[in-house]
This record gives sequence, structure tokens and C-alpha cells, in this order.
Amino acid sequence: MSKIRQILRLHSQGSSNLAIYRLTGVSRNTLKKYIRDYKILNLNMIEIEELTDHDLEELFTQFKPHKHRLTDKAIQLHEMFPDIDKQLRRKGVTRQMMWEQYRLKYPDGFKLSQFGFYYNLWKQQVNPVMHMDHKAGDKLYVDYAGEKLHIIDSETGEQKAVEVFVSILGCSQLTYVEATYSQQKEDLIASCERALHYIGGIPNALVTDNLKSAVTKSSKYEPIINEDFAAFAEHYSITVLPTRAYKPRDKSLVEGAVKIIYTRIYAKLRTKVFHTLEALNNAIWECLEEHNNKLLKGRHYSRRMQFDEIERPTLNALPPLMYEHKQQIYATVMKNSHICLSSDKHYYSVPHQHIGKKVKILYTSTQVEVYYHYQRIASHKRIKSPYNYTTEKDHLPSTHRFVSDWTPEKFLSWAESIDEIVKQYIYVILNNKQHVEQAYKSCVGVLTLGKRYGYDRLINACKRGIEYDKYSYKAIESILKRGLDQPDPVEVIPLMPQHDNIRGKQYYN
Repeated sequence: MSKIRQILRLHSQGSSNLAIYRLTGVSRNTLKKYIRDYKILNLNMIEIEELTDHDLEELFTQFKPHKHRLTDKAIQLHEMFPDIDKQLRRKGVTRQMMWEQYRLKYPDGFKLSQFGFYYNLWKQQVNPVMHMDHKAGDKLYVDYAGEKLHIIDSETGEQKAVEVFVSILGCSQLTYVEATYSQQKEDLIASCERALHYIGGIPNALVTDNLKSAVTKSSKYEPIINEDFAAFAEHYSITVLPTRAYKPRDKSLVEGAVKIIYTRIYAKLRTKVFHTLEALNNAIWECLEEHNNKLLKGRHYSRRMQFDEIERPTLNALPPLMYEHKQQIYATVMKNSHICLSSDKHYYSVPHQHIGKKVKILYTSTQVEVYYHYQRIASHKRIKSPYNYTTEKDHLPSTHRFVSDWTPEKFLSWAESIDEIVKQYIYVILNNKQHVEQAYKSCVGVLTLGKRYGYDRLINACKRGIEYDKYSYKAIESILKRGLDQPDPVEVIPLMPQHDNIRGKQYYN
């Protein structure tokens, strides 16, 4: 551990200089210097712990205010640094350019090396943790807070933990926060989308942690982005940049934002009770607006003011349509030129040239798309009625296109044109079959039997089928073949013939 870190920890815990001297072995003068610089820099232990040992050593060895007293000329330059710092965030603006503008205004001012030295000194005093210079419109950092918030079920009183999503723009530090039920892929994508719409534009890159929702496989050189998250990024034309595993400094800006919202949002909500996620988010967003409009430390402008002035014009435009999360499955095209969307048990047509081939189905809540070798071969509006067909006639081979007109209404109308009993029989078939294609084929079979046996016999066969409670093509065919549709024969008792040798009933009286 760095000696400086150990000294500052002990000092923040209330240890005396003598006790720190005995524990660390650092000379008393050096000890006094570190503590004095710590107070001058106006640091706290949270900021100190975020620095690596190397950065901590560099900060305290280079910063020597007792040797670099600010002259009137230096004070004059320091007053310009907030505006200079803001301009340096614009694309293409360099320190050389800002120094040249400074020398035009103050010809007897500092040379470039001294200008850079005092600027670095000012940056350390204002924000000692942030070492990266972020360009406007470049990156949006996203992460989840470690601590969760809670909502209370109004009926059961059960406390449910919810995740807190945080995003921050690198340049202006404009922050977006919301509560979500989980860190799952769907929630992460929805939160990122709402963050983009909150800022009203699209930066060049989205910097994420190595969540499984965003990164399928982390790698130092070529991480594999989750396919669904990559599709979301493609829709918004934004590059996904996963941070390196176990390198928190890659996303130190959003880590710092998380720590700030603990104070500015969590602390304000700690005594309040929320029964819905919507109510919790409304309260979060009220606190968030205060945070974004609060003046930055050492500057005369807020995150919102800096965003509106510098970063908003550099963002790319949002697409006209919101992203719809696409789910993916694979299916084989059936012989009738249809594929089955298993989640709905609904059938969609594809061009008959692909019969027997394995295709990829991408579907949203409203659309179904079918791809073969990365080419879209069919697109349909999603319909969730089970065991029904959505068919484009052009997809079917010419000999099978008549099938596309098959509907329950067509068969019922066909049966009604024969007789109401036939319609009643067909209605039961349509509702009893588990597979809609089986029902259609049975209906065709039953109705065409009328051409072979006559419609009167078909009507009688349907009556008999209803009596037997048998509803199928084979049942009607069997009834007709065996003549069971015919009425039962009436038994005829023959008359006694007349003859002289036959005694009648009168004989026995």
C-alpha cells in the first residue's frame, strides 16, 4: 500500500500526527506536507480510494503549492480556466489553440509550458480523480448501482428490490437514472434506449460493463457483444465498447456518478415509501433534475448548461422509430411452404423455393421476419391466433395456391349451402382438431363426399355421425360405405293366403 494512502486513511480516522508517524515511519515534515496538501486540494477519502497508488504518488509529488505561489498573472489565468476547460471538450479544440487565444488577449502572459502546468494544477484542484479528457458527443457510459432501491407491495406489504440504472455523458456529465426490475437483456436495452431519448441524441459510442446482458464473452482484445444488444446498437447506429474485465478505471466516470447519486438521490428517498416502479422513477427523476442543474464544483455552469451549449449539437439524430426487441428461433420450411412460430402456434408462408430448408425467424411484438443466408425472404404482421395461417399467395407453388383461401368461414359457408346439419357437423370438426391443417383437410374430405354419394346421403350421414358422436372424415365415409345413412327397414308381416283347407279363427270358437 502507498505510504500516502496509509497516512491519509489514518488522518481521516482521527489519528494524531504522532501516532501516524509511529505507525508509518514517515518523517514528521513529510507527514505534515501530505496532510497540508490533502487539505489544500480539498479531497475526500472516497476520491483518494479511487486513485491508484501510482496516480496518488504522482498527484502529491507534483503538487507543491508552497513552492508555486500564485502571482496576479497566474490568478488571472486561473479565472479563465473554467471557460478554457469547456472549450477543450469541443472536437478539434486543443490546448495550443486555447493558449494562442490567451496570448492574443494577454500578450505578456505565460508561455505554452507554463500555461499547461497551471491548467493541470487547476484540474487537480477541481477534479483530482478524473484524468481523461472527454470530447463532446463521444461516449455515453452505462452501469448499474451496487445498492438497490425498494418498492412495497400495497396488498401484501412485501418488499421488492429493484435495480438502478445509471448513465452519464463523458463530456458534459449529464446523467440519467432510473429503476428497473432486473438487469436482464430486455431491461438493459430498454434503459439504454430511454437514456438516449432523455439526452435527445446519439453519441458515437456506448461504454458498458461486462454484463451478460450486453457482452456474451468478455475479452481484452475482441469481446463478443450479445446478439440482441448488438441489434439494438445497430438500430441506433452506436458503437458498443465494453470495458476491460477487472478494470474499473475504464468506467470511472459512471462509477463516480453512482457514488454521487447515493448522496443526491438515494439519501433523499430513504424515508419515502413507493408502491410502484412508476412512482419510484418519478421521484428519482425529480432529484435527477436538481442534480443535473446543480453547478459543478469549481465551475460557474451545471451539467445541463454544459450539455446544452457544447454536447447537444454534436449528437447524432435519433431514428424515427423506437427499437423493438427481436427474438430469434430457427425452423424448417414445411412442404406447404409455411413455417410455424412456436410461441404462438401460428403459421406464416415463405417462398416455396425454400421448402425443406432451415431458416431463421426474427420476431417482435408486431412483426415476423424470415431470413435465409442473411437475406430476408418473408415478412408478416404478427398474429397470435393459434393454429391459423398467414399466407401470401405468391409464396405458394401454382398447384397449391388454392389452399391460401382456406378459412373456417369458407368451410362453414360451404357446409351451410348443403344443409344446416352439415354446417353443424363441420363446426364441431373445426373446433375439435388440435392442428388447424388437419381440420381443413377433414372438412374438405367430408364436403366432397357429397359429390360421390349425393348430398341427401351426406346430410343423413352427418345426422348419424352426430348421433354416434363421431366427428371425422373417416366416420362419415364409413357410414356411407356401410349404408348406415339409410333409414332402418320396416318389418313386413305377410298376409295369410286364402284356401279351403286352412282353418280360420272361427274354427276355434
